Amino acid sequence: MTTALRDVRSADWADAASSAPVVAVLLHGYGSNEHDLTGLVGPLALRMPWVSLRAPLEMGHGGAAWFEITTPGNPDPEPIARATDAVWGWVDEHVSAEARIVPIGFSQGGFMASQLLRTRPERVVAPVILAGFVLSAPQPGDEVLAATKPAVFWGRGLEDRVIAAPAVARTHAWLPLHTTLTERTYPGLAHGIHQAEIDDVRKFLGEHVPR
Repeated sequence: MTTALRDVRSADWADAASSAPVVAVLLHGYGSNEHDLTGLVGPLALRMPWVSLRAPLEMGHGGAAWFEITTPGNPDPEPIARATDAVWGWVDEHVSAEARIVPIGFSQGGFMASQLLRTRPERVVAPVILAGFVLSAPQPGDEVLAATKPAVFWGRGLEDRVIAAPAVARTHAWLPLHTTLTERTYPGLAHGIHQAEIDDVRKFLGEHVPR
């Protein structure tokens, strides 16, 4: 069952989102919800309006997903396209056409951050992929990305056993060819986020997101 995307927005959204040059879009992981990543707003020092979106696929018990897991690390492109279109539909309705978005996603949400970049690269700046990966199928913006190589952050734990090894290898090969990559790996970290990674992301955003 799919539903329209629900969201949690920053307190300044109504006043700031229409004029802000950049807006952060938080994208949660599989089985989580729109409240999950809001705790990162303070530690990341997000000095911009932000929204945390709920994925469209309801899983019950308060959780949602961007797409079903069939072959781990190699999802079907068709439901991916639907989920990506749903996010862009929300953005087109609620964010100024002049603004760019800063996608920050964890796990499936990190995957979705890469999809936003690969489908409409002109609308995206400094995407953050946390414990995520990229789709194997070519996407509409790939040629533009190969030419422009925008800044991207990719962080993952070296003890992560959730993201399949072929997906990690694919991402490790794809990102340097299409982006100016800041890659960070964290010994001892499994499928999660810890303080050192938060510190690295905050520095990355400070360097690459326009004020």
